[in-house]
Amino acid sequence: MVGKVYIVGVGPGDPELITLKGLKVIKKADVVVYDRLIPREVLNYVEKKNVEFIYVGKEKSKHTISQEEINRILVEKALEDKIVVRLHGGDPFIFGRGFEEVLELRKHGIPYEIIPGITSAIAVPEYYEIPLTYRKVSSSVAIVTGHEDPSKDRKHVNISNILRHVDTVVILMGASRLKDICSELINSGFSKDTPIAILRAYLKPEVKIITTVGEVLEKNISIDSPVIIIIGEVVKLVK
Repeated sequence: MVGKVYIVGVGPGDPELITLKGLKVIKKADVVVYDRLIPREVLNYVEKKNVEFIYVGKEKSKHTISQEEINRILVEKALEDKIVVRLHGGDPFIFGRGFEEVLELRKHGIPYEIIPGITSAIAVPEYYEIPLTYRKVSSSVAIVTGHEDPSKDRKHVNISNILRHVDTVVILMGASRLKDICSELINSGFSKDTPIAILRAYLKPEVKIITTVGEVLEKNISIDSPVIIIIGEVVKLVK
């Protein structure tokens, strides 16, 4: 017999923002494989006895378990005829490794189901009442990574070029490159007054910095991850 793997997004850090469908599968889990940024309260929803919890949290430059090992765990536990619930912070496919896990499960013929989560790219701006789109200001939005896979053959994310074609840019995993991003924009012809927000919500400590790309450099602003960076006129709408 072969079990089943559920790849579940649990949202941006507030345990109440997980979907009902996500809660249902957590309750019936035999094995829970979870990330660093998930709210630990969701683990309390497990109802079966003797559930196996496997922590596979990833931090910058300090991966507890490699992605290959995570893939192996999912396959191995499913082949033991267990219900495996793989929990991702945010949404598993928005700059997560959920699809890599899907490919591995497909390779081994393991049944699986994907349950979306609320991405921090949307939830965190809304927490601070910043609309990514607003008909009087912004009709388009791009969500990009601030940290590309170094093994890629070329750089694909050019934030200054993207900002010329969309109204609002949301950057995930960009904390370590904040100053580089602001320098890139100014060197590409953008005004030093281009508004930028650096935000963290649902996780402690909360962060809300509303400033400009010029001030980021002038004041030497830096912040630890995780944060969401928003660039565009919608930043001016924050209270």
